[in-house]
Amino acid sequence: MGFLVRGAEKVPSPCCGKHMKVIGTRDRKAIDRSGKKHIYNIRRLQCEQCGKIHHELPEFLVPYKRYKSECIETVLTNRSNHDIPADESTLYRWKDWFYFYVEYWIHCLVSIKHQTKQDGDDLKVLPETSGTALQRLGRLVGNASGWLARVVRPVVNFYLWVHTRSAFLSGGG
Repeated sequence: MGFLVRGAEKVPSPCCGKHMKVIGTRDRKAIDRSGKKHIYNIRRLQCEQCGKIHHELPEFLVPYKRYKSECIETVLTNRSNHDIPADESTLYRWKDWFYFYVEYWIHCLVSIKHQTKQDGDDLKVLPETSGTALQRLGRLVGNASGWLARVVRPVVNFYLWVHTRSAFLSGGG
């Protein structure tokens, strides 16, 4: 069974802020914390200014990840005490992915807050030694449930998400 995902608000293009038009949909699979696979039908949007295509992802999905964000968040928050049905290699990749990008995300979030004129104590320089990565992210997005979605959404919507999908190119190039 699939679910249709459609945003209620008009979403401006993350790359140039112009209007986007719906050009179709695509299925996106995600696994929940019980191990059940769900299929979500998400909209494909095209910027009318620059022509780039974007996918309207709901907050519970992380680009290029096959599990819902709450699963990944649970593993990152409770490293040894969680009930997520994923194999050890997947858990290792999530942790490796998170710690590889966390500094980048912190700097993206600080930059986004500056660009959107959201001032506050959390915009002070965050030295790498001032707490764990999760604590430092918590100062920017809060540490209540859903913190990963609060990191992902602005970084994606400001077109700062780093493409992490693997691709193999054939010869002849």
